Amino acid sequence: MSKQLTPGEIFDRAVEEGDRRLDQSALELVSTSFIAGFTVLFGIVALGIVEGLVEPAVGHAAKVAGALAFAPGLVFLVAGQTELFNENFSDPAAAAVERGVAALPSLLRLWALTFVFNLLGGGLLALVFAVEGAIPPAGADALQRFAEETAHRPAHTWFTRGVAGGALVSLLSFLVVSVRSDGSRLWLAYAVGFLLALGPFDHVVVSVLHLVLGRLLGAAVGWGTLGALTAVVTAGNFVGGLGLVTVTHVTQAMGADTAGESGESEE
Repeated sequence: MSKQLTPGEIFDRAVEEGDRRLDQSALELVSTSFIAGFTVLFGIVALGIVEGLVEPAVGHAAKVAGALAFAPGLVFLVAGQTELFNENFSDPAAAAVERGVAALPSLLRLWALTFVFNLLGGGLLALVFAVEGAIPPAGADALQRFAEETAHRPAHTWFTRGVAGGALVSLLSFLVVSVRSDGSRLWLAYAVGFLLALGPFDHVVVSVLHLVLGRLLGAAVGWGTLGALTAVVTAGNFVGGLGLVTVTHVTQAMGADTAGESGESEE
């Protein structure tokens, strides 16, 4: 059995992965972010189709089936090393801590381009699936209902679900660098994808693309509501992803290093 990594070793691996992400060329970053956007959209469509097909037989339990169908989307993201907004909070932030203030422009560029091209990639594929007959009627109905249910939640619910979703997706980054095998990474991605779809978690890219697709299919979702949800859930993702997960893991690694140095000085 391989030895479990220490918090300091996990942090070092996070820094290495964060350096790779921060140092991507603009073309690579745009491409991988675009790919991640339409990959997420595939998961959303799979969720809607499966939920719509099995709901007549199992009722509300169809949401579990839909979540199981959505989860491979996150597996594809991790396997392909694409860039999903919020999932790239943890490792690049760890690298930025090591590099100092000079890393801030690269960090902001990473987040901004990822956010924009996640939505652009997913939005373009949503236009394809919005063509009449592309999605079975039961699946289209399920996607419309989800969009309307999400749109009618109050803003404080969007925010709290965004905090939870941001923490969950950022936790995936930390967990992926903390395990040694590719199989473990993919199973972790599947588990996080399942939980993200099952709720109560909102990830801004997933939620916005879900609403955009639902609107294109006929859901009563206004553009103003969509803009407000985008802003509120993004804020929640930052609080949960950076505030709850990333900062905690950085301080954990710093505390472990301090303890190690104290032990060496006592010897």
